Amino acid sequence: MPIATPEVYNEMLDRAKAGKFAYPAINVTSTQTLHAALRGFAEAESDGIIQISTGGAEFLGGQYSKDMVTGAVALAEFAHIVAEKYPVTVALHTDHCPKDKLDGYVRPLLAISQKRVEAGLGPLFQSHMWDGSAETLADNLTIAQELLEKARAAQIILEVEITPTGGEEDGVSHEINDSLYTTAEDAIRTAEALGLGEKGRYLLAASFGNVHGVYKPGNVVLRPDLLKELNEGVAAKFGKPAGSQPFDFVFHGGSGSSAEEIATALENGVVKMNIDTDTQYAFTRPVADHMFRNYDGVLKVDGEVGSKKTYDPRTWGKLAEAGMAARVVEATQHLRSAGTKIK
Repeated sequence: MPIATPEVYNEMLDRAKAGKFAYPAINVTSTQTLHAALRGFAEAESDGIIQISTGGAEFLGGQYSKDMVTGAVALAEFAHIVAEKYPVTVALHTDHCPKDKLDGYVRPLLAISQKRVEAGLGPLFQSHMWDGSAETLADNLTIAQELLEKARAAQIILEVEITPTGGEEDGVSHEINDSLYTTAEDAIRTAEALGLGEKGRYLLAASFGNVHGVYKPGNVVLRPDLLKELNEGVAAKFGKPAGSQPFDFVFHGGSGSSAEEIATALENGVVKMNIDTDTQYAFTRPVADHMFRNYDGVLKVDGEVGSKKTYDPRTWGKLAEAGMAARVVEATQHLRSAGTKIK
């Protein structure tokens, strides 16, 4: 099936919210990792989200120019072609973009999609993320208002991060401390600035102790129950029915999360969970195994010629794709999206 249209993407998110499941959002940095993600979704019979960070886009742009927009556009165009060969629906998303990279990444991409929509086509990406967590909440929301208006005009959903996620990703870092918990006041201010859908749909990356990177279970104190408090506070403030979930939440920094923590997050309105660290390892681990087992074939040791069959990138690349695809399947199972694809 093709990449999701704006209408289908909204349907995907609505189905996730109603069904208490979430889509794995898989970071990709190459055509090969893109295929691995698509394969994993197909094998799990799950729709999903493919995303490109600023660092991933820079890598995709090539090390000669490192142009983020070129890299993101090239992979998105590639995805629009190859995704049709997989029996699932996926949305394309750009991950964390801080203030100093907006002009070199998200704003140009929004303009590209706007031109496509004006020409009668669909947007190139289905959603973009503005990471204003390093800014004051007031400045964060002011920029979010501008981006949400542009995103709505381009039929795109905006993702906003209003409070810090700990750890580091693509040069954006925050200490691991008590600031990693969004308050009901933060949520109310967000709803006052961005609305609750009437100004354009957005996804909310709220903080409940999340930390980027890889940690063993128990090393990070997550409070996914906090998401319920945020929804309740906003629902009460804006006269929504008791028990309603005004926000579509995103789960960042989920590596090492327990099954119970993930389940609680899903019950409280999480519809998207970012997966990057774990899939990076799943992609690289089979390659390392291949290299260690075949060192005298992948290297020309002591004047020998090696073995083309072992150093051919297709040989170890297939192993990498399979490893990452298997981790994507596992993610769909954890997030309950396996077997839920749109027919």
